[in-house]
Amino acid sequence: MSTQSLTLHLPDGLYTRLQQRAHASRRTLEAELLDVLSAAVPGEQDLPGSLSTDLAQLAAMDNAELRRAARSRPSEEASAQLEALHLKRQRDGLTESEARTLADLVGQYERSMVLRARAAALLKERGHDVSGLATGP
Repeated sequence: MSTQSLTLHLPDGLYTRLQQRAHASRRTLEAELLDVLSAAVPGEQDLPGSLSTDLAQLAAMDNAELRRAARSRPSEEASAQLEALHLKRQRDGLTESEARTLADLVGQYERSMVLRARAAALLKERGHDVSGLATGP
């Protein structure tokens, strides 16, 4: 794998946090920075385009916006429909149309979970307590 060299000017606070993370994990600052950048910029082939874009936008959010994103939930209607289709699939089976709807709802749910998890991870990285996020507002 070829590599490129880059000179980067970091604010003191960010540099200190990265240095502390590197020290705590017994890694070099360079290894820590590469890990942070790799996590912040997922490979394009790894994620659908819109999800990749939404994940990238989370990094630009302030803490209040991240907290809202981390607490977001699918609508009650979508949750009820997902549960009803799941139960129907177990009980009677689904029509093709119902199976597509279920697949769409599961995809929306999974997308929501990924975004919520990333928002919580960003808050944690910024030093916030995220233990209460799982229990709701």
